[in-house]
Amino acid sequence: MRILLSIFGFLFLMAVAGGAGMLAIFWHFGQGLPDYTQLENYEPEVMTRVHASDGALIAEYAREKRVFVPISAIPPKVVDAFVAAEDKNFFSHPGIDFASVLRAAVTNVVNMGTGKRPVGASTITQQVAKNFLLTNEVSYERKIKEAILSFRIERAFSKEHILELYLNEIYLGSGSYGVAAAALRYFDKSLDELNIEEAAYLAALPKAPSNYHPVRNHDEAKARRNWVIGRMLEENYITEAEAQAAWSAPLQGKSRESVDTYQADFFAEEVRRQLVDRYGEGMLYDGGLSVRSTVVPRLQDIADKALFDGLVEYDRRHGWRGPITNIDLSGNWQQALREVETPADIPWDRAVVLDTDANEAKLGLMNGEQGRIPLRFLTWARPWQKGQTLGAVVNRPSDVLKPGDVIYVKHFAELDGETLPPNTYGLRQIPNVNGGLVAMDPHTGRVLAMSGGFSHDLSKFNRATQARRQPGSAFKPFIYLAALDQGFTPSTLVLDAPFVIDQGPGLGKWKPGNYSGQFYGPSTMRLGIEKSRNLMTVRLAQTIGMPTVVDYAERFGIVDEMPDVLSMSLGAAETTVMRLTAAYAELVNGGKKITPTLIDRIQDRRGNVIYRRDERECTLCQDVEFRNQMPPDLPDTREQLTDPASAFQMVHIMEGVISRGTGRTIAELGYPLAGKTGTTNDSRDAWFVGFSPDLAVGVYVGFDDNRSLGDKEQGASAAAPIWKEFMRGALEGTKAIPFRTPPGIRMVRVESRTGLPAGPGAQDVIWEAFKPGTIPASNDNVIDGGYSGSGNSDNSAGAVSGPGGIY
Repeated sequence: MRILLSIFGFLFLMAVAGGAGMLAIFWHFGQGLPDYTQLENYEPEVMTRVHASDGALIAEYAREKRVFVPISAIPPKVVDAFVAAEDKNFFSHPGIDFASVLRAAVTNVVNMGTGKRPVGASTITQQVAKNFLLTNEVSYERKIKEAILSFRIERAFSKEHILELYLNEIYLGSGSYGVAAAALRYFDKSLDELNIEEAAYLAALPKAPSNYHPVRNHDEAKARRNWVIGRMLEENYITEAEAQAAWSAPLQGKSRESVDTYQADFFAEEVRRQLVDRYGEGMLYDGGLSVRSTVVPRLQDIADKALFDGLVEYDRRHGWRGPITNIDLSGNWQQALREVETPADIPWDRAVVLDTDANEAKLGLMNGEQGRIPLRFLTWARPWQKGQTLGAVVNRPSDVLKPGDVIYVKHFAELDGETLPPNTYGLRQIPNVNGGLVAMDPHTGRVLAMSGGFSHDLSKFNRATQARRQPGSAFKPFIYLAALDQGFTPSTLVLDAPFVIDQGPGLGKWKPGNYSGQFYGPSTMRLGIEKSRNLMTVRLAQTIGMPTVVDYAERFGIVDEMPDVLSMSLGAAETTVMRLTAAYAELVNGGKKITPTLIDRIQDRRGNVIYRRDERECTLCQDVEFRNQMPPDLPDTREQLTDPASAFQMVHIMEGVISRGTGRTIAELGYPLAGKTGTTNDSRDAWFVGFSPDLAVGVYVGFDDNRSLGDKEQGASAAAPIWKEFMRGALEGTKAIPFRTPPGIRMVRVESRTGLPAGPGAQDVIWEAFKPGTIPASNDNVIDGGYSGSGNSDNSAGAVSGPGGIY
């Protein structure tokens, strides 16, 4: 008994000593540990995702690619897979799995001296403590701190909250943080779309993500996945039949390192800038915003192609500037060709000229194949010369190309119905000219498509929103609109004759002129727009007063502050494609104010709406089951900028620009369309802006360094074809809808030359829109702008500070 009591006493003392030692260790290492209570309000760095109007992903912004998913939304099979693989006793242990620790200790003792890596026994709670509060340092001190924090975390939080922290924070390879981002990365699926074998694969990754890539390390990855499936079977999370099916399933993961996104680079970058301006970079890259943008992918594709093709077509008219570079063909020309850097977003092939003969140039392609460019595909490539002139006619391929030239080529299988020989290519070059295109809903201001240049890789500068250029004659409709608001009619006669004004001492005379260089005498206001008459516009602006013109320019958002000088009437004030397109949209929508917007809605990481484009309240829209009832009426809160009747008259006049005027090449589309060309001094800027009843579109073309487009280039030749091709694609398959007529407008048949009601047998008759009581009986008065012919104007607003002459 004494021996037994002695042994018991010794063991008791040892236990007390051990317990005291453990308490001392816990007290020592428990001092100054990180505050674990911060895990209660876990807000990880979550990527912001920008979607198109149809839900397609167009951009992701993040420092860590993570999509936060609350534990309630994570499917049980995903939770089961990770618990089975990482911590089978998770739901029963207090933070440390003592049985696993003992088993790992025994295993490590047995393996001593064998060189095998020590076996760990970290629980999910311990991994949370390490990932959130500690470092990856390999030491006993860190493991003790990890154990202490694990006990504290288990006492403070539920098992579900700990799992939520773990599954959203863990790194799973390829830049993916958390299970939701990994599911997108490896399988392009949301969590609820994963099957058992896919969930098991994700659970196989925490140990060593880089060792189990589904493509690069396929066999190892599949073996590890199957081990996880076996663990799920052992823990009774799945049945034998489910396990067999999962084991036999192939492992098919994506090879790309990023999630596929729809390409709308200029649009996405503009959205990014707006988000930074609104919320700051921290919220953009870490805040997990979900942004629903206004872009329509189908229209964006059409916009990108129309602008791309239009700039190429302009560039081809102005000759060949030479190859990208020249390489030595005596060595490994394929390797040399691959090393030539070119933009990634240009859909052309890169090739090197191997030889030329009398009929074709022989090409070498990057894949080792050979191709050919027939002589007839090279005839456009006359050498470019200074001053936008062209050199000698191309008679043989060697006039354009020589061996070693690296060039862009485009493959053609057929052309104009003719089947071409295999491997036939056409010569291409990146244009020096650039431009921008904006398409928007004229009733809401939602930007449906935007292209800011030829190549986003070449230049991030967005010419649709950032380039400030002179609109030229594209500004004229707003002068005529102001006149219509003041009682003028489309049939009002304005004098088209020489106009000279003294600019002040030492500044000489200002002598604006028409593009044609001719004068046409008294002409209707309609003709002034259809034929883009400068002299009529100057006289009309002089008559209504430049303060009124300035007011309309600023009211419609074309410019913020416009100088009160007469030359501004010819479009000398700089604006952007976005602003001018919005102003035109305000014409076709009946004169209602709109604000261009690229974002419909923004939600925070938890799905709460923090921004909504349409701020109108609709109580009848909540919790409604649709049964073919009429939608509720919402108040129209848009500001009225002009008389709706005047706006319609202006729209009707601009229909004439397309049917009879400077934009008549567009008429073949067969839809009700209206618009206006614009060209500035020396043809530096070319515009076409217009609309259908429900789509406003603006196009600008010009050089970034503001040089001339060429003597024969103007809005009708450089910008209108791009506008036409966009509208062709955008309206394809739709019904022709006429422009909406406001109450009170009366349509009258008039003679196009005089604007007077047409009598029996009258020739060249058109329909004209008049307000009540304004149908003209005669046209005796001619607006001359108060010009006396003496070289001075009696309107002080006519004094100009510099030369104009913009047509």
